[in-house]
Amino acid sequence: MKATVWAGRNRVQVESVPDPKILNDRDAIVRITSTAICGSDLHLYDGYIPTVKRGDVLGHEFMGEVVEVGKSVGNLAVGDRVVVPFPIACGACSACRRDLYSLCENSNPNAGIAEKFMGHSPAGLFGYSHMLGGFAGGQAEYARVPFADVGPLKIEDDLTDEQVLFLSDILPTGYMGAEMCDITPGDVVAVWGAGPVGLFAIMSAYLLGASKVIAVDRVPYRLELAEKIGATPVNFAETSVLEELRDITAGRGPDHCIDAAGMEARSGSRPVDAYDRVKQAARLETERPHAIREAAMSCRNGGTLSIVGVYGGLMDKFPIGAVMNRSLTIKTGQCHVHRYMRPLLERIRKGDIDPTIIVSHHLTLDQAAHGYEIFKNKEDRCTKVILNPT
Repeated sequence: MKATVWAGRNRVQVESVPDPKILNDRDAIVRITSTAICGSDLHLYDGYIPTVKRGDVLGHEFMGEVVEVGKSVGNLAVGDRVVVPFPIACGACSACRRDLYSLCENSNPNAGIAEKFMGHSPAGLFGYSHMLGGFAGGQAEYARVPFADVGPLKIEDDLTDEQVLFLSDILPTGYMGAEMCDITPGDVVAVWGAGPVGLFAIMSAYLLGASKVIAVDRVPYRLELAEKIGATPVNFAETSVLEELRDITAGRGPDHCIDAAGMEARSGSRPVDAYDRVKQAARLETERPHAIREAAMSCRNGGTLSIVGVYGGLMDKFPIGAVMNRSLTIKTGQCHVHRYMRPLLERIRKGDIDPTIIVSHHLTLDQAAHGYEIFKNKEDRCTKVILNPT
């Protein structure tokens, strides 16, 4: 089959790789109809996630048709149309029983590697390094889905792939980012990063009762899209974010700040931006923590920092003094996607959320390298790329 594979820093290519096979009675094989390039994929593309190897199949946002099931998979049948969550979860361990699916204790066969980096291992993830399981991803014609009796969500109506594909990751991630803020009616929320996750966090914050949502980014067309869905845009390349947020909130700061940017954030200060870019390139730190630094300094006293942008290791000069002395609460995590898929599917059916608004490009799988380039470099007003293997 054809698949998008990692070919070195800033390089992906579509190659022929072996077809996936049933390895466990709880597996399924899915023929992929739609898959997407995620902002998290760019961290692998740029070489900042350790234990990625040449030839690894990328991608963790995918859906398709079941073509084979293991003997223990009783909830799926050949021909079912499914969306697959990006964390792999067993459904039975202590974490899964508490709906903390991205912390599954049984799905990462390489837990020992993750423990060296993080202390304890999270769940295995599709297409996201050997540290997190070494599982082949979904930017391919077919994928093996472990624990298929737990993860995939059947789509039994006529909703299009474009409407439901993002239930695999970014829609639940944006929603969880807003949910972790414990928003009460009238709250002001600021979101760093007006990419796909940030846009879904904005929509979700309004669904959960926010009176105003502020989008912080530097790319004009992304800020235009954020404004289209109701956010107040702030361009950090043109203004002091801290001062702008004080002005908007009468000096208090936002009640909640969501970091949807993560480890490759940019800064409006050229010296600070250069400092962190050089340190990251030299591997003296793994993150560029501009967004979370700024969020910590901007949030009102007693407010919440919600972090759903991906971080991989260590950062420099995090303002822990501001967090501690001003009683800020930090909540974070890879999204527990399984928990949110069905409720958000109902939101889509009712018209509360329109996921298609973020899609800018449909490409074939063979065009994956082009998709990565325009998404990374924000060319051609690219906000989200869907790859269609068929």
